[in-house]
Amino acid sequence: MLKNLLHMEGMAVLLISIYFYAVSDFSWVLFFVLLLAPDLSMLGYLKHNQFGAVIYNVFHTYVFPIVLVLVGISLLLPTLLAIGLIWFAHIGIDRSVGYGLKYPTAFKDTHLQRV
Repeated sequence: MLKNLLHMEGMAVLLISIYFYAVSDFSWVLFFVLLLAPDLSMLGYLKHNQFGAVIYNVFHTYVFPIVLVLVGISLLLPTLLAIGLIWFAHIGIDRSVGYGLKYPTAFKDTHLQRV
């Protein structure tokens, strides 16, 4: 039950991000180019699992997209707002399909499930 709620939460974040991105009339090319960019953080696993988990988790929490969206809105910087919304969408996709934050034991060990 709780896992399903987290999946639905991820889907809600994804849909809300896409909605605000669309009504802001941002570039869809930019959206699709950057959508998977946070997954580059997986390269941290080339060093070792613990380092990889830390780097991956930094790029898969809502903290930095929130900052980008707030700065983009407050300073009228639409590019930062667009990047923040894309980042939210990426995290929403991950959560909706069951990819969560990583434990340092292995890449497949997440807070939502073992993938």
